Amino acid sequence: MENTAKTSPITIGASIQAPVEKVWQFWTEPQHITRWNNASEDWHTPRAENDLQVGGKFSSRMEAKDGSMGFDFNGTYTDVQEHKRIAYTLEDGRKVEIRFESEGEETRVTESFEADPSHSAEMQQTGWQAILDNFKKYVEESSKPVTLHYDISIAAPADKVYRTMLDPEQYKAWTAVFHPTSHYKGSWEKGAKILFLGIDEDGKVGGMVSRIKENIPNQFISIEHLGLVQNGNEITSGPEVAGWAGALENYTFTEAEGETVLAVDVDTNQEYEAYFAETWPKALQKIKEMCETES
Repeated sequence: MENTAKTSPITIGASIQAPVEKVWQFWTEPQHITRWNNASEDWHTPRAENDLQVGGKFSSRMEAKDGSMGFDFNGTYTDVQEHKRIAYTLEDGRKVEIRFESEGEETRVTESFEADPSHSAEMQQTGWQAILDNFKKYVEESSKPVTLHYDISIAAPADKVYRTMLDPEQYKAWTAVFHPTSHYKGSWEKGAKILFLGIDEDGKVGGMVSRIKENIPNQFISIEHLGLVQNGNEITSGPEVAGWAGALENYTFTEAEGETVLAVDVDTNQEYEAYFAETWPKALQKIKEMCETES
């Protein structure tokens, strides 16, 4: 039922240490919405849908973690100006506007909403501000570097594991976990440049520009990431790569009694932590299967 009572708009805001492109992405993509859309630690958003266009609808399921209560936060977009403005109408007829103001590497987010007359304005302002503050924290912490570690025991000698990983065709097979068209161009020799690539749905080539920092056959490989490949172009400087250029990806092969422990240590940021937690174990399991089933 539409709410026809007159209410005064409430305005909240936050300055976020991130460029507007990233702020917009994290605000609008469901996989990010589910990670920041709560006012306190005892609430969460288990699912979200977002059709980001005028006339499109969005829905976020917000629940107490103990299952005691929950509700659907739904609405319809009335204006979408990329990286600048979003406006929508909630199911009860109340209007909301979010403005994004780029200030270089910082973005000011200002949110204005019509208050719900059934709750105090002070409580609503506190709650909406808490969610916005949680969004700010999520975006800013996503850029902090972390080193992730994964390992697996393989019933094969180290030289076989090493060769399997680096062979061009077998590399495609085990890295398909990350991208179905994954491949590399270049050399694994120490000091050599190497490109790790994939092709998107539009046929554009993307990936990483890297160099082999160290390669001790059957023992250790260190890859240093230098930049990005976007639409076939190599980018090794500027804001796109400033946050993670120089990140390392290290592989250690430890053999004992015919078995090899393959360990991977990857520098990344918190934005990709959940993704790698899912994909790296699958990739290592694929290497294990390839090494143990080959004659």
